[in-house]
Amino acid sequence: MEIHQDLNKPVDDNSIDTIEMKEAQEQHPANPEPLPQHETPEPQPCCDNSHKDNCHKPHCHTCLTILNILLLIGLVVLYILHFTGTGTPSKVNPNASMPVIPEDGQLKVACVDSDSLLAKYQYAIDLQEELNKYKEAQEKSYQQQMTQFQKDYQNFLQTGETMTLKQQQDKEAELKQRAEKLSTLEAELTQKVLQKQMDSNIELLNRIFAFVREYNADNQQFDIILRKTFNDSPTLYMNPAMDITDEIIEGLNNEYKTVKAKKKAAK
Repeated sequence: MEIHQDLNKPVDDNSIDTIEMKEAQEQHPANPEPLPQHETPEPQPCCDNSHKDNCHKPHCHTCLTILNILLLIGLVVLYILHFTGTGTPSKVNPNASMPVIPEDGQLKVACVDSDSLLAKYQYAIDLQEELNKYKEAQEKSYQQQMTQFQKDYQNFLQTGETMTLKQQQDKEAELKQRAEKLSTLEAELTQKVLQKQMDSNIELLNRIFAFVREYNADNQQFDIILRKTFNDSPTLYMNPAMDITDEIIEGLNNEYKTVKAKKKAAK
């Protein structure tokens, strides 16, 4: 659109406004009239007339305060249930036992040095001596059979030529059978020694555990009695006052003397 303006005539503000209005009317069509809408009902207060003074549209501060208090109480209840464990039962095992808590609130702990116990407990000493004798006997038996086989084999090599063919065949079959037996005999004897040692250890531990239970029931009644060893110990330090090794060794030896006396009297 071209604008013709007399250069000699000053331009006033009204003329500029008129031009801008005309340009706007020419470039943009008029907005359509809005369609009629349904009348929206005015929001009503959320509380009754008794709290009319405290009600402000569209929210009621009194109702919100009560709701916040209820939510706070619910959170407190959930917090208590979560940290006290009085809510839902354990998902792993609903029937699991509760942890043992001493009546006085103090855990009584003691320890026993198993190295010293095995070195000074007479029954353990006797078991070890018996095991050593059994092992020596098995090794001696194996060595005797091996030595005898070697002698018989050397003798066959020297005197075989004087035998008949049938005697040679019979002697060879005998030596072969003995060699096969000796090849497995050492492993069998070793297994016997290991089984003997395992049985002795089980018997020894059963005696120690049984005595410690009786001792604890008749004396201090500790909650825990730990085992301490030099090579493999679950503890790095233990208060010397908690060490009851000497008491246990003395009690075990006295019990063993009584058992040996009864066995001797029975014979």
